[in-house]
Parts: sequence; structure tokens; C-alpha cells
Amino acid sequence: MDPVRLEEKLLQYAEAGQLGPVRNLLQARINQEISLDINWTGKRRSAFGWTALHLASHFGHKDVVEELLKAGADMNLQNGSGDTALHEAALAGRKEAVLLLLRYDACATVINSKSQVPRDLTTDDEITTMLEAAERREERRLEEKLLEAARDGDSTVLSQLLSRRRPPDIHCRDLMGNTPLHCAASRRQKLCVFKLLRSGASPYLRNKNDQSVFDLASSDEIRLLLEGTVMSRFEGPLWKKSNILGWRSHWIVLQDGELSWYHKCSFTLKCNDGSFHFFKVSSQNTDPEVTRNVRRVWSLQLEQEVEKNKILTTALKDLAAKRVGSTARKSPTLSTSSEDEFYDAISGEEDCPPEGSTSRLRAGRSGVRLVHGSPGCVELGSGRCLPETVTGSGWRTGVRTSLPAPMFSRNDVCIWSILKKCIGMELSKITMPVVFNEPLSFLQRLTEYMEHTYLIHQANTSSNSIERMKCIASFAVSAVASQWERTGKPFNPLLGETFEVVRDDLGFRWMSEQVSHHPPVSAFHAEGVNSDFVFHGSIYPKLKFWGKSVEAEPKGIITLELPKHNEAYTWTNPTCCVHNIIVGQLWIEQYGNVEVINHKTGERCILTFKSCGLFGKELHKVEGYILDKSKKKVCAIYGKWTECLYTVDSATFDSHKKADKKSVEEKKSNKQKNNELIPCAGWKVEEVIPGSELVWKISPRPANSAQFYAFTTFAMQLNEMDESMEQVLPRTDCRLRPDIRAMENGDIDKASAEKKRLEEKQRGARKNRSKSRKMDYSLHPRWFQQGPNPHNGAQDWLYSGGYWDRNYAQAPDIY
Repeated sequence: MDPVRLEEKLLQYAEAGQLGPVRNLLQARINQEISLDINWTGKRRSAFGWTALHLASHFGHKDVVEELLKAGADMNLQNGSGDTALHEAALAGRKEAVLLLLRYDACATVINSKSQVPRDLTTDDEITTMLEAAERREERRLEEKLLEAARDGDSTVLSQLLSRRRPPDIHCRDLMGNTPLHCAASRRQKLCVFKLLRSGASPYLRNKNDQSVFDLASSDEIRLLLEGTVMSRFEGPLWKKSNILGWRSHWIVLQDGELSWYHKCSFTLKCNDGSFHFFKVSSQNTDPEVTRNVRRVWSLQLEQEVEKNKILTTALKDLAAKRVGSTARKSPTLSTSSEDEFYDAISGEEDCPPEGSTSRLRAGRSGVRLVHGSPGCVELGSGRCLPETVTGSGWRTGVRTSLPAPMFSRNDVCIWSILKKCIGMELSKITMPVVFNEPLSFLQRLTEYMEHTYLIHQANTSSNSIERMKCIASFAVSAVASQWERTGKPFNPLLGETFEVVRDDLGFRWMSEQVSHHPPVSAFHAEGVNSDFVFHGSIYPKLKFWGKSVEAEPKGIITLELPKHNEAYTWTNPTCCVHNIIVGQLWIEQYGNVEVINHKTGERCILTFKSCGLFGKELHKVEGYILDKSKKKVCAIYGKWTECLYTVDSATFDSHKKADKKSVEEKKSNKQKNNELIPCAGWKVEEVIPGSELVWKISPRPANSAQFYAFTTFAMQLNEMDESMEQVLPRTDCRLRPDIRAMENGDIDKASAEKKRLEEKQRGARKNRSKSRKMDYSLHPRWFQQGPNPHNGAQDWLYSGGYWDRNYAQAPDIY
């Protein structure tokens, strides 16, 4: 049968409400016996441009409408007049059809060719009520989408929403009273902030915590963008001379950087009959309501100017306090420096006992305590012990505690001359002087995840899944602790580069490989020496330069498996940002959310790495909760990623936060009187909540750490090598890189020359591979293969085995 005739018959059956024939046609379509377009539009005059769903909805055939919707008919398709099926049902007063269409999420805000929504076509009060509720639901859905796009930095979705014919309310709010501009500014979504401001978003609205957008903007770029939004409008007469007409008066309007010229200030309307009409407001008999509205506008503008002046004044005070206090502050770990960084503002607890002391550190009756006569461990409330230092090596018995040569001063190199042309570029594509590097490859830097491996062993010994989650969450936080004050950039790994570490004293062996160069992806695999855990993942460090800061977002999945408990945990690392790249002391912060998921039990730990904020109050803080599979809070976890982590009952933590919030105003007034806008290193900022349990505490850095790139003891041992190791390692190992070895030995010129040579060699090899038709399998990932993560399905690089067989005959010559 002709397909066109079938679809014409479908229109006829839908118009007449013949359910049986309609059902037969749709069933034959499902069985692929016929080819039938259920969204086909009629060609005859009575139903021109109408689909079967239009007709069934218009004539109120509810059963036919339901069958068509189940078959996948497009309920938002518009006919020649721009009407949808909901328009037709509302126009004809078909309540049941309207309710059915809304139940299938038909859009109630579609506008037809007469600028009417379905609600404008009906005279039935019940249908009007239903459509109004649907419109509110649709508006709220769009508002939620706008808020989500602002939080996630999805500028494409944001632009689509704001450019709609009926865009969502740009000042909509979430449960905390935050507008989209609050969300975008707090998460440093610069492009979204710019688009929202250009669309008329006000930066002066406040949320339920009485915070404006300026209070939540933690980066200088966002604050400058917000402060430049209030643009003045200048208008008035301007005389302009021409060669023929001489001087003539024009009305000029200057606004938003645009200069507009008008011949007259009055508005002229020319009609078809040749008459002219002028709009003029009489100065006499002024409408009182208009006057009040004008006064309200002036009052609002005055409040905005006052708020802006307050913010600028506070920023100037902050800058002055930073300048005055910069010479007096000391770093709690790098105490040899006479000048301090802003990120040293919040230090550890001032009454922590020194190493070797037998005094006790208490946090309530069941809290933390330092055990008498045992300076080497800190006892938890549950009786577990944490080692405080890391010693030993799988390769050598006597490990080094310093590097062969101290680091070079970076103060004599102007980085701005290099970076000013690279704003917005990937940092991995910028050639940086070697003096800004540290003598480690990024693969070696990744190995520092394992510095606190005892947390994994501790989790293995626990029989309670919540206790295991505490240890694994602490391990996830401790993985970034070594980045504190590490402002040097690690060397970019070459394609095919590898690195291995064997640490019997810590109970693990590790190997990693650079599996991709564009984009740069590093994969790693670690396992316990007793096969008690497997730790693997792949990291794609997406780096961006933003003018005064460098942001590193470590994309990629990290997985930890505990075979003894048949459990697997996955998470991602927070974003790292290095500030004051151009001027001032460099300082580091970590921010973002980290979600550790136990895929067996459904339990998860949601951690928030807090950004610095305007005055550094939240610097380095980490807070979060451990949730069971029903998303009920089991306990809270808090602390600082630079020092330690505690766990406490969630109710106790919430009540403590509420009490702390009440005292903020009093503390704020005291700080303003004393002009203490930046906390000093000796402040006791991180208060230990009574009843807390210490889960993790960072090991103290060596006294000479400041001279050696702020390395920890563990980091200083990574590039150590002797002759016996050279005979065992593959020739792709990081320890054999000549540029890193030269920099470690203090030969900057040789390091720079070798770095340039290796880069040129890698580019030449890539060109040769592109010209050659023969595949070079030696430079394909040797020890890893790409595939889905077995626990969450995300794309990952998985260890293919064979590395520890020590068969490196096919290893490429990359150095």
C-alpha cells in the first residue's frame, strides 16, 4: 500500500476517533510490516499542516491521543499556525486531552504565530489552572537548568537559555537564595559570569546568608569583572561642524562603549497620511507615581554605588595589610624564608606538642591524644596507631635526605615576558624556562600519592566499611598534601616515558607510563607487595593560564581496590591553582568537590575543598560527610589538606558549625577594628571539635626543605639512583632523563639544553611517524591499554601486565 495513503488514513482515523484502526496501524509499524510516519502533516485543506496528534487532541479523542503518545508522536510539533497539540486541545476545551498531554511533559510555553501560549486560547478555568501550573513547572525547570549551567560553567547551554524567546528569570534562586551569578562567581566560571552580566544580572542581590556576589567571588578576575559592570550613561547636546552646513547641534548618547548620534532629542512618529506626531512629557501636573518610581531608581543606584565603594575600600585595606604584614609572617614549614606567602596565612594548631614530647593533645573525652613514651605514633580513639614518619626504600638501605644541589632563585627571571602572550592557552603548549621547573617528572610527582600508604593498610585491617571509608577518604586528601608550597612545575613526560618505585618498607610497588602526548595522559598502577590492594588510574592535567594564576584540573579517574573485602573505591582529584604568577609571592590552593564512592556498599564520602575566599578564612580547609547507601549522614570529616583530618559525629559537627556561624559577626567586628585582614601564621584557626578522632596527620618536612624545592623526604628519594638500579631499570625510566638529572645537580644551562634537545627529538620522531606508512609499535603504550573502568564505566587506561617480568628489549630510545 502507498505510504502516503497509510498516513492519510491515520489522519482520518485520528480525526474520527477510531481507536481500533489507529492501534492496528501503529502495531504494524512497530512490527516493521509497514513504513508509517506518525508525525506526518496533512495536505488536504481541512487538515493542512496538522498531524494525527493535532486532530485527536482537537476533537478530544483521549484514547487515540494516548496511543499516539505511546508510539512516540512529537507532542511539541507545530502546525502551519504555530499551534501544538496542546494549543488545539486548550482551544477546544478538551480537559482530558490537556491533562494527558501534560502528563507526557508537553511544553506549555510554546508560542504560536500570534504570540499566544496554550493558556491564552482557553476560556475554561480548570484548563487555565492546569496550564498555569505547567508553565510554572516549565519555568522552574529552565531556572534549574540555568543554575546548573552557571555552576558547571556550561556557557553553551547558558547562552541557549538566555537567548530563548522567553528566557528563564536571570535572578532565579536556589534553596540557599543564590542567583546564577552567585553560582558562577563562587566557582570561578568567568565566561558564564560575563554572559550573565551582559544579560542584565545584578551583582548586588544577596542570598539567604546575606552574601552578595562580591562576597563569593574569590578570584581577582571575577571581582574586576563584577566591578566593571556598572557602566555610566552620558548624554547631551554636542555641536558638530561640517564644511557645507557649518555648526549643527546633535544629541549624543554614550553607553556601554557605544556612541549614538541623534538629530533631535524628541521622538518623532511619521504616519502614512503624512502627519507627524511628537511625544512630549509636560513639566506641569507630573504624575506622582512616575516621580516615586524615578526616586526608587535613583535610590537603588545610590545603594549600588555605596556597596561598590565598600568593596573597593575593603580590597584596598586587604592589600595594605598584606604589604605591611608580608615581612613579619613566617611559614610554618619553610621557616628559613624571611618573606612569607599569602597561602601561609592559616597554620597548624599552635599548641601541638613538639616531636618526641610526652605531653597529650586532647580533643574531648574520646578525642585525640599523643601516647606517653611513643613519639613515633599518634593513637586514635579506637586504638589504632598512625606512623608519623616515612623511612626506608625498596632499592637502598641508606636513603638520601637532601638533593645534590640547592634550587636556583627565580626572582631574577621575568615570567610575564613569556606568559603575557599566552593567556587562555594550555600551559603544556607553552615553552617555559627550566628555572621554573622542579627536578622531577610529572610521573614521579604522581608517585607522591603513595607517601601515606599506611592509610590503605589500615583500611584493610578494619572490619567496618565506615572505618574503611574514613581511611580511604583520608588517603584521597593526603594524595595532594605534598603540593603544599610546591610552586615549581614538574617536567612534562615524554611519550613512552616510565617510572617505577619499589618500597618494601611501605608495602607497595608502583609503575607509571606516559601513554599519550596530545592530550598528555599519564597512567599508573600500584599494588601491595602482599597483593592486599590495587591502586590505579590515569591523569590528564588540564592546565590553564588566567593572567595572574595557573589552574590545574587533574581530569581522570582514580581507583582503589581492596580484594580482601571485595571492594572498589573511585574518586577524582580537586582543582589546584597557583596564584601571583606575575607579581608577589606564589601561593597554592586546592578547591572543588571530591566524591569517594564505595561501589560495593553504595557508601560515599563527599568532601569539599574550600577556596581561599576574600580574606583567606577558608584557606586549605576540607569538610564533608560520609553517607550510607540511603544518603543518610553517618559522620562528618573535616580538617586541612595541608595538615590533618578529623572525623566526628555529624550532629555534633552541624551544631558546631551553627554555633560558629553565630560568632562570625563578633569576630568580624573585632578584626575590622584591628585591621587584621590576613590571618597570621600563629593563629589557631582550625579548632578541634570535642569528640573528634584524628584519622590522618601529615609528616613534618625536613629542615632543609626550603632549599630543595619544598620537597618532602619522600619526594627527595624519588630521583635517587645508583649503578645497581641502572642495570635493572628500562631505558625509558625518568631517573635516566638527562635534563632532570642536570637540574638536580645544579647545572641549569645543561638542563635547559638537554630539555630543548629532548623536545626537538620528540618532535622529529613524531614527524617521521606521520610520514612513514609503517606503524611504529614501539611508541604505542606498552604497559597500558585504553578501555572502560570496570567499576564506573568511564574511559580509563588499564594496566595490561608484564612490566615486572623485566623484559625491556623493545623499549624505545626516547632520551
